[in-house]
Amino acid sequence: MIRDAGAADFPAILALNAASEHFLSRMDAARLAHLHAQAAYHRVEAGAEAAAFLLAFREGADYDSPNYGWFKARYPSFVYIDRVVVDTAHRGKGFGTALYADVFAFAASQGVAMVTCEFDVEPPNEVSRRFHARFGFREVGTHRYGKKRVSLQEART
Repeated sequence: MIRDAGAADFPAILALNAASEHFLSRMDAARLAHLHAQAAYHRVEAGAEAAAFLLAFREGADYDSPNYGWFKARYPSFVYIDRVVVDTAHRGKGFGTALYADVFAFAASQGVAMVTCEFDVEPPNEVSRRFHARFGFREVGTHRYGKKRVSLQEART
């Protein structure tokens, strides 16, 4: 069941994010509250507790991510997928695919033609690359952060 995230989901969301920090930026409770307030889309795949979440922003959000800023400087209208995490115990059950289908439907319902995101290419994240290719994402730029490089991606709704 996909539903809007709420404050009661924050502990589970923080735990999911912490387990995936090697791919994502750190997020504490204050940061999550701020991002939740700025998000155009913040939903969870959940029963009693969040097993997966997706956090996305529209243009104009108060968000200091350099990747989000790259898209903000170039695209007049977009939905930026900042992070999606699926609990390791629930991987392979289609939760990530369901959340992506839902965020694409959300973007289309808002009249937004472009969904954007990024994923690691150095070190490589081949699972993420294949996943995004299934949704029609294509590279439009890159960013380097020390030893890490990300591929900036776009897909039409």
